[in-house]
Amino acid sequence: MSEQVHGAHDHHLDVAPGEEEHGTLGSRVLGYLLGLGLAILLTATSFFIAGTDLVWQPSIPVAIVVLAIAQMGVHIVFFLHITTGPDNTNNVLALAFGLLIVFLVVGGSIWIMDHLNQNMVPMDQLMQMQR
Repeated sequence: MSEQVHGAHDHHLDVAPGEEEHGTLGSRVLGYLLGLGLAILLTATSFFIAGTDLVWQPSIPVAIVVLAIAQMGVHIVFFLHITTGPDNTNNVLALAFGLLIVFLVVGGSIWIMDHLNQNMVPMDQLMQMQR
């Protein structure tokens, strides 16, 4: 009997970050505060790296991209609560579809603007045609 109670207690402790909705209010708030702390730390680190000479200058864009990806991971896990659990399949599919739509809209807009830029008459020739 004590093993069953102990097993249930271990299951409560074996929760991925972001899956605190089954826990108490305190554990949920702690999860949000941990996510907030990590997000603030990553943001402060990005600003520090961008404004310091302590980091090798050519590596700054790579470091900022890595910190941005880590920031997205923190937001996905701690605030959007998307984990690898079987009940999150629809959430992952919705996130993937949303990312696909965003990339299609942004990529299509850049593609259209590039082709417009290539096919437009230069401004000095346009001004001469108006005279």
